[in-house]
Amino acid sequence: MTSTTLIDYMTTLGQQARAASAQMAKSETAQKNRALLATAAAVLEMQESLLAANQADLDAGRAKGLSAALLDRLELTPARIAAMVVGLEQVAALPDPIGSISELDYRPSGIQIGKMRVPLGVIGIIYESRPNVTIEAASLCLKSGNAVILRGGSEAIRSNAALALCIQQGLRASGLPETAVQVVATTDRAAVHQLITMPEYVDVIVPRGGKGLIARVSADARVPVIKHLDGNCHVYIDVNADPEKAVRIAINAKTRRYGVCNALETLLLEATQANALLPELKRQFDAKGVELRGCEQTQAIIDCSAATQEDWATEYLAPILAIKVVANLDQAIDHINMYGSHHTDSIVTENYSSGRRFLREVDSASVMINASTAFADGFEYGLGAEIGISTDKIHARGPVGLVGLTSQKYIVLGDGQIRES
Repeated sequence: MTSTTLIDYMTTLGQQARAASAQMAKSETAQKNRALLATAAAVLEMQESLLAANQADLDAGRAKGLSAALLDRLELTPARIAAMVVGLEQVAALPDPIGSISELDYRPSGIQIGKMRVPLGVIGIIYESRPNVTIEAASLCLKSGNAVILRGGSEAIRSNAALALCIQQGLRASGLPETAVQVVATTDRAAVHQLITMPEYVDVIVPRGGKGLIARVSADARVPVIKHLDGNCHVYIDVNADPEKAVRIAINAKTRRYGVCNALETLLLEATQANALLPELKRQFDAKGVELRGCEQTQAIIDCSAATQEDWATEYLAPILAIKVVANLDQAIDHINMYGSHHTDSIVTENYSSGRRFLREVDSASVMINASTAFADGFEYGLGAEIGISTDKIHARGPVGLVGLTSQKYIVLGDGQIRES
């Protein structure tokens, strides 16, 4: 596309989304649910064509030399397609937040003041690799009464186009405007810049991808951004940890999937636990092919590479794990707050007070006791799906589901009251 053609194309998407958002804001819950369930049926019906489109993307990705982690994010399998269907059904079953009224109370004047949940309007979502985001994002934006413009990565262009057909079929079946969900059809990177600089058409941007992408979007956007930065997640094995729980949680948090933002990247162990547990942890990580990089105390206990200062701040998204031995809970909390990305961190402990301190003092969007960081996603949190995991502190934090895609406006209920002097 020429520059002028691209601007015209993106402007048209924005105009269509803005018009569709007005219809979405007043759509009934039952109508939105019909669209979600019809989309789920279309995904099942078109599974073979989805897999074929995805295979073409995978073949192109391998030819371009994409990493194993990126290929894992890109791949659609029958199990992942089934998970999309379940996610659509779960979102359909969730309560509709739109129109709900809270904090309604009388004022001395006799009027009632409250807050009503409303859609944000038009949401722009920029993401890389994972085509299932197309369905997750569309479903959440649709149920929360928003219109959405989706700009996936060039490596998933065929998969996203095939999924867009499923969504359009669902919207048609329910009588909702097909332009409520639009997938950007060009791989031209200039489309991203155009999308994030159209405040007249787009109300909020949600970037999902690598740290570089999110930093660029945040720096250049003229539209508010809900950021999902890197997932440098920690598990701390406390002096009072149950050894069996500790090993099971650490192995699952790291090896369930490597290329996801909730994967364990740095394991912290209290010194006595390090001596007791590191040999067994190494045996199991070796069996999974995980490269270990440890501090000096770790290296004195097990054979592994030396960890550098850079390792403590790295989100590997790969079978690599940094390990550090700490003296106590204070050091663990200090390390997490210094090097972590404020995403998800977990403590393994049987000590109530230590667990409570960890919850209170670790500055992350999700903080856990005796659970794998792998649980940090919208599906497991009962949100049906997520549009991302926000590491921001304003508006939305943690997995962003339906409520995170809404705002509130004040409502006033009166019975003829007027304000005197």
